[in-house]
Amino acid sequence: MSRLTIVSNFLGLTKSTVGLLFMVVLVGMGERLAERFLPIYLLALGGGVISIGLLNGLDNFLSAIYAFPGGYLSERIGAKRALLVFNFMAMAGFLMVILIPAWQAVLIGAVFFLAWSAISLPATMGLIAKVLPTNKRTMGVTMHSLVRRFPMALGPILGGLCIGVWGVERGVRIAFSVALALSIMAVLLQQKLIEDDAQPTSADDCTITPEKNPWKLFQSMDVSLKRLLVSDILIRFCEQIPYAFVVVWCMQTIAQPVTAFQFGLLTAIEMATAVLVYIPVAHLADKTAKKPFVVITFIFFTFFPLGLIFCQSFLWLIPAFVLRGLKEFGEPTRKALILDLAPESCKAGMYGLYYFIRDVCVSVAAFGGAFLWLVSPTTNFIVAFVFGVLGTIGFARFGTDVRFSND
Repeated sequence: MSRLTIVSNFLGLTKSTVGLLFMVVLVGMGERLAERFLPIYLLALGGGVISIGLLNGLDNFLSAIYAFPGGYLSERIGAKRALLVFNFMAMAGFLMVILIPAWQAVLIGAVFFLAWSAISLPATMGLIAKVLPTNKRTMGVTMHSLVRRFPMALGPILGGLCIGVWGVERGVRIAFSVALALSIMAVLLQQKLIEDDAQPTSADDCTITPEKNPWKLFQSMDVSLKRLLVSDILIRFCEQIPYAFVVVWCMQTIAQPVTAFQFGLLTAIEMATAVLVYIPVAHLADKTAKKPFVVITFIFFTFFPLGLIFCQSFLWLIPAFVLRGLKEFGEPTRKALILDLAPESCKAGMYGLYYFIRDVCVSVAAFGGAFLWLVSPTTNFIVAFVFGVLGTIGFARFGTDVRFSND
């Protein structure tokens, strides 16, 4: 067995997963070029603080609304065809922002381009579950999460440079033009490398035809998965209440505001931190209990908004964004746990239902973050911290400790 084969097997790489990873890098790079600067772009176009809250709430609401249909469509027509549909949706959103320089157009376009990550995730996870054995799912999900961090790290830096050279309004539209070109490349590679996935021929827990009724699918959800879901909702309250305002805090609110390029560097530091912990944690999680990794992740989520209160300059923001990167410590483990607790024959559908329920709830918190910000940024961060504490303690007390065999 060659070294390349050994490495590929260790990392859970197949032809389909490689094609999937190329797609994630290209579409993700385009998405991240300007996505982190959208709050600043909205302000430049005349939208106020409430428009930022609408964008953040819309992001979470769309993640919820699209998650279940994304899982259903993946099981209905196959992951390859479903991903093609989702990529075209993102491209339509990019075009709208490029052609119409108005904050209302950004919100309408967001209905399409913000949906890509949410609507494609169930199909992505379902494909990983189909092509990889149980004892490699955490590694497969980790590779997906890892490569996503490269565009998340590089995208804001390049987007920040665009804004620095051409200004906020023109720079963001140029960034979205690059995003459109990258998405076209992603479609071509995706169709060439990802193999057609066969539809289920039998099922133990779900009918052969993908389940259209979310309530019926919910009834087959394992109680352990429901406990994880409740804790995850509370943790996402902690994340999303301040999420859209982190860039505003760093670039406009603190005593020594950072530039767009410096904010891009902070994001790169966050992603680099995440990348460094991904593979070691995935290897350990596939061999040992998963609950400790998820609990540690929730702790990092919890303390990030609290830490921001004390960061008033670029140098102090660096350790805060290292902490933010560490919140990815056990995120692939949590996603793999969802897959393993879902019925074998409807993993994409169950994954989509999980995110549907979670993000419907969290969209309320994301929009509410705008009103907390109007009270004061400190209020926003402290309320987020309290939700994080509740979610972490809840999962530590009631969460299931799952181990997986290596055969």
